[in-house]
Amino acid sequence: MTKARRSGPDLTETIKRATLELGQELGYAKLSIEAIAARAGVGKHTVYRRWPSKGALLLDSLLSLNESGLDYPDTGDVLVDLRNQIYAAVDLLAGAPLGPLFQSLVGEAQHDPGVAAALNGRFIAPQADKTVARLKAAREQGQLSPDFDLDMAMAMLSGPLYFRLLITQEPLTHEYVDRILDALFTGMGPRA
Repeated sequence: MTKARRSGPDLTETIKRATLELGQELGYAKLSIEAIAARAGVGKHTVYRRWPSKGALLLDSLLSLNESGLDYPDTGDVLVDLRNQIYAAVDLLAGAPLGPLFQSLVGEAQHDPGVAAALNGRFIAPQADKTVARLKAAREQGQLSPDFDLDMAMAMLSGPLYFRLLITQEPLTHEYVDRILDALFTGMGPRA
């Protein structure tokens, strides 16, 4: 089989697309660099020159799908903004067809320090920073108690989601998000 001569961004996108297609077809456990390279029509060394592992490749592939979709709106109502952003995150992390690949990637991060660092640096920490920044703006606008711990709020918002996603594997739904927000906003609101 003659491999087409491609390079740069087009080749990178072809490899990412092949990764996502095969990941959905086979699941993460059966995904291999060799199979990805074959699907993309490149040699496996071409893949390894760009990514050190299938976990790193999967992370890049998944993150390329929705780079700006998890940005916070600022409607002036922090509860509406949190709800919309967390709905988008839940849809991305737990929805079909890519939810199982995100779950596998988080599992891989437990065994591959490079994947863990990349996942934290490129997805988890930036999302946490965006959430804390939105909460800080809301606190400055008087929508939240002035002494509320913003980092703790972030942990309280994300903890139940990751617990369901990774531990209990119960469905992550918009209704569950609503229950989390309702419970938290009882304590996060400004005091009269």
